[in-house]
Amino acid sequence: MRLKISESKNAKSLYVIRSTYVNGKHSSKVVEKLGTYDELKKTHNDPIAWAKEYIKQLTEQEKEKKREVVVRFKQSKHLPKDKQQCFLGGYLFLQSLYNQLGLPAICQAISSRHKFTYDLDNLLSCLLYTRILFPSSKKSSYEFARRFIEPPTFEPHQMYRALEFLAAEDDYIQAQLYANTQKLSKRNDRILYYDCTNFFFEIEQEDTLRKYGASKEHRPNPIVEMGLLMDGDGIPLAYCLHSGNTNEQITLQPLEKKILKDFNLSKFILYTDGGLSSLSNRKYNTRGERAFITTQSLKKLKAHLKDWALSPDGWKIPNCNKEYDLTQINSLTPESPAYTTVYNQTFYKDRWINENGFEQHLIVTYSLKYKSYQQRIREQQVQRAAKAINVNGTPLKKYNSNNYKRLVKKTQVTKDGEIAEKELYELNEERIAQEAQYDGFYAVCTSLDDSPVEIIRINQRRWEIEESFRIMKTEFKTRPVYLSREQRIRAHFLTCFLSLILYRYLEKKTANQFTPRELIYTLRDMNFLQLPIGDYIPTYTRTDITDVLHDTFGFRTDYEILSDKQMKKILKTTRKA
Repeated sequence: MRLKISESKNAKSLYVIRSTYVNGKHSSKVVEKLGTYDELKKTHNDPIAWAKEYIKQLTEQEKEKKREVVVRFKQSKHLPKDKQQCFLGGYLFLQSLYNQLGLPAICQAISSRHKFTYDLDNLLSCLLYTRILFPSSKKSSYEFARRFIEPPTFEPHQMYRALEFLAAEDDYIQAQLYANTQKLSKRNDRILYYDCTNFFFEIEQEDTLRKYGASKEHRPNPIVEMGLLMDGDGIPLAYCLHSGNTNEQITLQPLEKKILKDFNLSKFILYTDGGLSSLSNRKYNTRGERAFITTQSLKKLKAHLKDWALSPDGWKIPNCNKEYDLTQINSLTPESPAYTTVYNQTFYKDRWINENGFEQHLIVTYSLKYKSYQQRIREQQVQRAAKAINVNGTPLKKYNSNNYKRLVKKTQVTKDGEIAEKELYELNEERIAQEAQYDGFYAVCTSLDDSPVEIIRINQRRWEIEESFRIMKTEFKTRPVYLSREQRIRAHFLTCFLSLILYRYLEKKTANQFTPRELIYTLRDMNFLQLPIGDYIPTYTRTDITDVLHDTFGFRTDYEILSDKQMKKILKTTRKA
């Protein structure tokens, strides 16, 4: 490659030129336009000298890429003892995000306050990468981190000590990370979603944090409760941790007060499910510039409101003033020409209600698709209930409100029909019919006077916070927790929260094209074999996912061979903020 200077009447432009031969004829191709002389003069004292040096580097890089490597092996030669030859490299994409989020600067600030002798940045990054790629105990995480191209610089005992300092700096880390993400890209924090879940511990004895409570997984173990705030793009915003016996309704306001104070965030719409939407929480989120949207159980509405909500007349669809009758909608069959269009349509009606002196905007939606889903779930539960009755009635004695056992009716009778000790089990047809009348319906209450269409749109992203909990429990294996000290337990959940943010940004960067399992397993399998000469051979399968990752992050590891120099350059690229 060479430099070409093109002069015109108004400017002198610099180009990178490559000589090519096509069908034996010589020609030149512009590789890159460097800019005009006057433009380059603003950043370089001698634009010509700079351009020549830059082209020299490009030429060396091109030669490096084209070089052929021959490595000789002997069957009679043993492998070198205690020398690692296979390295994990999928973490490099996470490392790029980790640095872009400004986590190294956060670690540096914490280290300066506590005067650590170890590298907190290296320690925290290893905990996050292994939580996403190889979730396990802290001890096992350290062993996995030793297989990275850049092994950890800390010792295992330092990792456990650091957990207590991380827990102490929890609020600072959350607030500073939020500020950093605002600089990276504008957060969609006008809409926030809040929900709670819990995590079990394989212990029998309670302590100050781990308490017996209502486990969402129905396990007879002490649990801790986690509340999570997520923004409108599905990126976690903040979290809180409470003892397992804490009523989840009282966890919301303290977390909101924290983000009002630490995040300087005061204008938002908060979405919660019905279990968190106490009257106190609803009123709290009508203060200042805040508003709320919360799911509303139709079964718990007053009789006149329930009749209005289930009435077949007065239904609308977005961007249309026509009113529809659900009787006609439900009469459509799959063979009808309009069925497919109507099946994916959401109908709605709305009104203002006054409950206990508090005005709220009630919006009810109806969907044939949602109705079909609910019917399919109940049919499966009815089948399970019928099978349980035929096999053995004993297990039907205890159940929760969503269990299939609720569809079983128990009666104590004798042969003469009198009340006796014998129990008779049968399907509860009355309850099945009562539940069926709500199929397809969904309701929310809000303090907003906005269009029902806009509120429905906000409601449609509520599933992402449930998915976040699923990722933490299934992919990140957040529980069970192999720690016993309270501060270390809190630090464990902090690292899981940070890992979730890291992963969500990875999803966002790749345009949400892949499932969590596809992304994580691809990164997990991106291994490299180091040759005796120091070069690396990728041992993973190149796929559409690896292509997207490389294109997105601006570096490539999918060549047949990578020189040690190339790998060092990639490592340097991933550490840029």
